[in-house]
Amino acid sequence: MLFQNRTDAGRRLAQALLKYKDRHPVVLALPRGGVPVAAEVAAALEASLDLLLVRKIGLPDQPELAMGAVADGEEPIIIRNSDVIELSGISAKRFDAVCKEELAEIARRRKHYLGDRPRSEVKDHVTIVIDDGVATGATTLAAIRTVRVRQPKELVLAVPVAPLDTVEKLHAEVDALVCLDTPEDFGAIGYFYRDFHQVSDDEVIATLKRFPANRTQAP
Repeated sequence: MLFQNRTDAGRRLAQALLKYKDRHPVVLALPRGGVPVAAEVAAALEASLDLLLVRKIGLPDQPELAMGAVADGEEPIIIRNSDVIELSGISAKRFDAVCKEELAEIARRRKHYLGDRPRSEVKDHVTIVIDDGVATGATTLAAIRTVRVRQPKELVLAVPVAPLDTVEKLHAEVDALVCLDTPEDFGAIGYFYRDFHQVSDDEVIATLKRFPANRTQAP
C-alpha cells in the first residue's frame, strides 16, 4: 500500500476508526510525523487532539538505531532494547546519559509545542495513539505504556503501516490495534509514502490550534 502523504494516510486510517466516533475518543499523536495523520482522524471522529511526546534513545555512534525510548509523563517511562544494548556494548552510565538528554528534549518540545495548553483528559476515555508508521516499535511501546498509566477506558494503537512482527509484538500491549498495511518486506516507513517530507514545528503548532485539548461530551 502506498500513501500519497500523511494526510491521505490519516483519511484512510480515519475510515477504519469510525466505529469509535460515538464513544468520544481522545486522539494522541506522536510528533512530528504522527500529527498530520492524527489530525485527519481527530477531525473525522470529532475528537480532542493532544501530543504524546516520546524520544528514541539512539546509539551514540548510530543515532538512528534505537537502544531504547523514553516518554514523558508524571513518571517518565523508559524502554530498553536489551538486544541492541548488549550487542553494542553500551554501559548503563552511557545509556542513562543519552536518556537524560532525550528527557530534556521532551521537556523543551512540550513547552514549545503546547505552552500552557492543558493535557487531554485520558482517564476513563477511549484513547487512540497515532503515528505515521512503526518500525522497531521501541518508541511506540514507550508511548503505549505511558498512556496505560493514565488509565484510559480503552487503549487503541492506530498506524498506517508497520511490519507484521512489530504489530504482533505491540498487540498484547493495547486493547485494539488498527494497521492498514503490514508488509513482509518493510525497509523504512518512508518507503510507503510518495511525500514523506519532514513535518515542521510550525505545522505541529498550527495543527494543534485547530483542535481542543478536551471536548465537553461525556466519555
